[in-house]
Amino acid sequence: MKQIEYLIRACIPTDLDKLMQLIEKHATFEKSDYTKTDKQERLKAALFGEQVPLHCIVSEVNGQVIGYATYTFDYSTWDAAWFVYLDCLYLEDDFRSYGIGQVLMETVKEVGRTRNCVNMQWQTPDFNERAIKFYKRIGGIGKDKVRFTLPL
Repeated sequence: MKQIEYLIRACIPTDLDKLMQLIEKHATFEKSDYTKTDKQERLKAALFGEQVPLHCIVSEVNGQVIGYATYTFDYSTWDAAWFVYLDCLYLEDDFRSYGIGQVLMETVKEVGRTRNCVNMQWQTPDFNERAIKFYKRIGGIGKDKVRFTLPL
């Protein structure tokens, strides 16, 4: 695996401009419709407001945010327990294959463990074969709709 120095840290309000750029790139990569209208203010409230439903960690290289992972906590009826839901994971193209994505996943997984979550769940489009291979390699279990569960 290639080597690079990077930092994983909590997202802070000054990251929002770059985060919005990465979110737009992520939506484009996943072939999804995306509009910028009012999203930055809503995201700011979700991440840094009084009641925070969304959590975000970022990856930084040389002082620049190059990737992010967002997650929430939800309750599973079938498991009768809480789980951590990885909403988004994205890295700039030039920073893939350095192990950063795996560290972002491990970080969210550890947060789930500390919150006594039963597992971690996420999904990816079925055409994202590279991500699917990565998720399976780290222990993810594919289900219909290519949604993954990772036991914690």
